[in-house]
Amino acid sequence: MSMDFAPPKYAQVMRAIQDRIESGEYGPGDMLPSETQLVRELGVGRTTVVRALQTLAMQGWIEREHGRGSFVKGRPESAAERVRPSQATTEQGESADAVVEAGRVPAPRHVARLLGVAEETPVIMRRRLARQADVISAVETFWVPLEHAIGTDLDKPQPLRRGIRQHLQAVKHLRFDHITERVSARTPTPDEADLLGSSNPVLGVLATVHDPAGNVLMVVSLALPGSLHVLEDVFKVS
Repeated sequence: MSMDFAPPKYAQVMRAIQDRIESGEYGPGDMLPSETQLVRELGVGRTTVVRALQTLAMQGWIEREHGRGSFVKGRPESAAERVRPSQATTEQGESADAVVEAGRVPAPRHVARLLGVAEETPVIMRRRLARQADVISAVETFWVPLEHAIGTDLDKPQPLRRGIRQHLQAVKHLRFDHITERVSARTPTPDEADLLGSSNPVLGVLATVHDPAGNVLMVVSLALPGSLHVLEDVFKVS
């Protein structure tokens, strides 16, 4: 297998915008090109552009104003912070064909343990696919306790216009405070292999999302094909 991995498409879009900010092409206060302009200019899909802009906003590079656009803030002091896959996926809206399964299921053993409930306790499971062009780049699965999911749209197959985090905050007034994330190489589960069309090893991300009191609000599992993803970090040496 080649070791010359390409970063995910959204990370490439982020890097292109960051380069322009650092070079001064986009100065503080400037409005970025519209999502439509970036789609045409960079040759990627709208979902990829939206995910890149959401992550840049989380990192402090830009500020997004509803109905107006995205505006440059400049290079943040913490610019070296790595994009966290589990956080990015909770912020991302869903395309029309993203959701492959949604509904009530018994919690698997490892999910029940992370949620602090008995095995096979009913939870809401939402599974969706992320794509780069026509290639599936991730299988994303979310498990949410019933008390947090009832009354939301997480058990419905229709795509969410906003990310899961924003949806839970708006409907259930839940606040995400911190995420514990573990990344490991593993084989895909049978369901993941079927969706990916391959049983080749994946980068597995398993994360728990916590509220300010430390309670687990949700478990997130990502299966990232090793041929499409690399985890890269940049940091200063003191």
